[in-house]
Amino acid sequence: MNLPKEFILPNTNFSTLSVFDILKHVERARFIDSRDYKHIFPISLELNAGVFTKTGGSVDYPVVNIIQLRDNITTSCTCGNQSRWLCEHQGEVIHAILKEMEFKAFFDAGIRLSLLKDFAKPYGLENEPDLDSYFVLKFENSKLGIEPRIKELIPYDEQLLSNKLIPKQVSRFKNLPEETAGKEQILVLGRHRYYTQLSFLLMEAEHTKSGKIKNPVENVDLQPLIWKTDEPSEIKFYTAIQYFQNKFTEDEVETDAEALKLIIKNPLALNVFLHDRKVSETISSKSLIPIYLEILKTEIKLNVFKKEPFYEITGELFFNDISLPFNQLNLRNDYFIYYRKGLYFIDNPDLLKLIKFFKSNNEILILHSTKYEEFAETILSPLEEIVHVNYSYIREASPAQLKEKQYLQKKIIYLQQEGNYIAITPVMRYGEIEVPTYSKKQLFDTDQNDNVFKVQRDYSAEDSLVSSIMGTHPDFVEQIDDAQYFYLHKNRFVDNDWFINAFEYWREEEIEILGFSEIKNNKINPHKAKVSIEIISGIDWFNAKLKVGYGNQQALLQQIHRAIRNKSKYVKLGDGSLGVLPEEWIEKIAAYFRVGDIEQDMITIPKINYSEVSEIFEDELLSEEVKQEIELLKSDFSREIHAVNVPIPRGLNAELREYQHQGLNWLSFLDQYNFGGCLADDMGLGKTLQIIAFILSQKERKGFQTNLVVVPTSLLFNWEEEISKFAPSLKIWKHYGADREKSHRKFADYDVVLTSYGILLSDIRFLKEFTFNYIFLDESQAIKNPNSERYKAARLLKARNRVVLTGTPVENNTFDLYGQLSFANPGLLGSKQFFKDTYAIPIDRFQYSKRAIELQEKVKPFILRRTKKQVAKELPEKTEMLIYCEMNSEQRKIYESWETELREYISAIEEEDIKDKSMHVLTGLTKLRQICNSPVLLKKGYSDVGSVKIEVILEQIESKSKEHKILIFSQFVGMLDLIKKELEQRGIPFEYLTGQTKDRGEKVHNFQNNSDIRIFLISLKAGGVGLNLTEADYVYLVDPWWNPAAENQAIDRSYRIGQTKNVVAVRLICSNTIEEKILKLQVRKTQLAQDLIQTDSSFFNSLSKEELLGIL
Repeated sequence: MNLPKEFILPNTNFSTLSVFDILKHVERARFIDSRDYKHIFPISLELNAGVFTKTGGSVDYPVVNIIQLRDNITTSCTCGNQSRWLCEHQGEVIHAILKEMEFKAFFDAGIRLSLLKDFAKPYGLENEPDLDSYFVLKFENSKLGIEPRIKELIPYDEQLLSNKLIPKQVSRFKNLPEETAGKEQILVLGRHRYYTQLSFLLMEAEHTKSGKIKNPVENVDLQPLIWKTDEPSEIKFYTAIQYFQNKFTEDEVETDAEALKLIIKNPLALNVFLHDRKVSETISSKSLIPIYLEILKTEIKLNVFKKEPFYEITGELFFNDISLPFNQLNLRNDYFIYYRKGLYFIDNPDLLKLIKFFKSNNEILILHSTKYEEFAETILSPLEEIVHVNYSYIREASPAQLKEKQYLQKKIIYLQQEGNYIAITPVMRYGEIEVPTYSKKQLFDTDQNDNVFKVQRDYSAEDSLVSSIMGTHPDFVEQIDDAQYFYLHKNRFVDNDWFINAFEYWREEEIEILGFSEIKNNKINPHKAKVSIEIISGIDWFNAKLKVGYGNQQALLQQIHRAIRNKSKYVKLGDGSLGVLPEEWIEKIAAYFRVGDIEQDMITIPKINYSEVSEIFEDELLSEEVKQEIELLKSDFSREIHAVNVPIPRGLNAELREYQHQGLNWLSFLDQYNFGGCLADDMGLGKTLQIIAFILSQKERKGFQTNLVVVPTSLLFNWEEEISKFAPSLKIWKHYGADREKSHRKFADYDVVLTSYGILLSDIRFLKEFTFNYIFLDESQAIKNPNSERYKAARLLKARNRVVLTGTPVENNTFDLYGQLSFANPGLLGSKQFFKDTYAIPIDRFQYSKRAIELQEKVKPFILRRTKKQVAKELPEKTEMLIYCEMNSEQRKIYESWETELREYISAIEEEDIKDKSMHVLTGLTKLRQICNSPVLLKKGYSDVGSVKIEVILEQIESKSKEHKILIFSQFVGMLDLIKKELEQRGIPFEYLTGQTKDRGEKVHNFQNNSDIRIFLISLKAGGVGLNLTEADYVYLVDPWWNPAAENQAIDRSYRIGQTKNVVAVRLICSNTIEEKILKLQVRKTQLAQDLIQTDSSFFNSLSKEELLGIL
């Protein structure tokens, strides 16, 4: 299919275009002489663009597009013309635009300006240079129109605005009441003049001094009265009168009765008159009889007499304490009984129909006995629902008959759905006979001799039943007079659990409720919840026995928890129904679940939450044992925990400083209650030593038990060294490495099982099967994310107790606490969502100090944190630490290859030749040190081999909070470059100083004064002397120097006069390498290193061949 071809008329616009211009571009021009252009019609039309077609033809006319851009006219047509000429349709449309000014105005700026100027005059805008910005042309309903672009802009037209805005000049006294000259309005009831149906008229007449009506009596127009009044009751009154005035049929309909009720209410308290047509066809003062209108409050009684072989039935009406037999009733105007100048409206159509039937049959019904039984069953029995039927031939029950049957009473409520409504019918059961309370039925029964007798209903008990229903909802009070039952819309029946509270009250009144299960789409259990709870003590838990019952159904704890979690008040029950949780219990039960976990049919609450137990549970719910235990916990935790003094274990090869001994006491105190904790001392304060001391203390006091220590891979050898150094009596099972035994069968033979987080994830399958005495997690920020696999694996581990170690318990936000403390003390902080909603978001996002204080008080007993500043008096001048790093297999393989080669070289050298060959030996040793840093430094094609030191240094950097500044020293610039590359990739800002750096002062100044710069990479030669970097409080020595004095100089860049912080110096050492041997050599050469050796080379030159081989 060909797309419409565009045709361009160049250097042309509709202002200058003529018919001759069109003829130049068309092949056929039959349209020029015809007036068919009148049938051209725009589909859409806007400034300089339009879409046109043609109407009225027998053939479908194509669609033509016209666009005018500057001095070009572009047109296309859907007829498919591909010639070099304009098609006939395009020519015809362009011709129509030229001819029809209403079209051309959209394309011809001159015509448009003229039109807009005229239109703009009333707006005062005719002299504006760009009228198109104020007005827009519209082509609607086949007509050209102009509208302001600003909808609120109005023209000034005095006459128009005056008519619309200026009030009419009317008398200020217009609204004063008109004088009626003694006239009064009256209501006249009568028959329609030309029809037989009832009619009401509002009329007006003067009256005499004695109050009698005077002629003329004139009709009042109701419509102005309806317009003037604002009273709803008056509007309804007038409208009801109009209804009867406009009713021209004699048919009785329901609206007749409704209109009559509105008229009888008579809100204007008008005098009412009855028009007597016997006096005059026209209404005059003589034909009006004063009456009063009332709604008839009545009961009807039918009397049945047995007069063989017939039965006679008569009726009587009871009202105003009088009885009127049907033969004395004066029925007027189809709806009223006339009695003593009163018209009484019979508003019950069933009673009216009954009275009319009797009146039409001479007020008495006579039936032959052969037809009576059928008549009694089909007619009288249903009538007993609304009228009292007295069967005169049936006697009252004798005492003997009553004793025989007993007729025990039972109050019943029947429920039934009718559309969107629930009907509530009160019924009284007498023995086996049930009768609705609204019914007029009498009770009949037969004795053992088949004698029929009458039983009196207990109307007092029935009234009590009705009152029990009426008192449960305000709507029922309005329904009592009219309904045979009470009713509520289904929504109101369910709203705010109305029916549950009503049912509960009715059951207390010993009323049976039937039919509830038949209500459609109803799954709600009809019983009110019965909640009971008891708190007893277990070993490590308080156990809450929570029971929520609904009749004979008991809610499962899991279903209650699901409802609370989903913020629903409905709990699913075993029979499929939904129990409604009481509003007053929902928040209480939610609090129970927040502090505990579901275990079968109980909520188990960790004893660590003892304070919450006393807060959320009423005192009477707690057993005496629980109360005593809580008081003991409160008392112990309110005292200084350091009062517990545990002796330093005999097997500890170290002296504990006072704060470290306090840490041992704290751990032992928590251990008494099986509570875990978080040891959060600053780095360098000896957390590892405190844990080793605690493990030894446990062993000495409680005997042999296995403990699990989980650490980052970079700290495995550090822990191994520290345990071996400080507690050599502890047996360590090293559960790491590719050749580790993948089972727990040997764990029980060891004091400590040492593993890493990575191995924990890999081996959790069998690690979770062993129950440890304690689990210690070092650098526990590794599990701060409770969604992480590490955290989930750690939570699967089993132990008597747990402790986490970290120097930074909160790195980023409050939520960091949750993962660590929920491991150490499960249940302490509630569920993850609860902690986030209650603490993390209010504290971090909204700085809600009250919640922060609340959380602080909650966790305070279980976190022990001492900063260097707090224990400064007990610290040496600086704290020095070692971190042992384990190479990966590739790095180790490279190292061992180069080490073997160097060992063979040195072994071949004679002792006296060592000094002559020292440069070659030093080069070999240097290469081994480079491999310890990273094989990449050898530039031998090892670019893909990882570096354990770089991994450790990055881990250390990222674990430090923002207030710490860090110096990183290395003898190898290449190593600094590798670290630099990693920092850049992570977006961590830093400063960098080597021997090539020229602006040293600017680098130092930036590090010292820019809080964003936390890292300073420094080479040994550039930073060994002359720098003052007192802002740093951590110094990392990536590679050990031959000369310990050189290391001290590097550390002293930070630890010097002016330093206000405690400095921690950390050495990174690859275990089982030359670096570890250098450290041992430094210990032996301490005096030499301190007093004599000033350079690496002099230190190296002092080594013998034996010492050199010992290094390898």
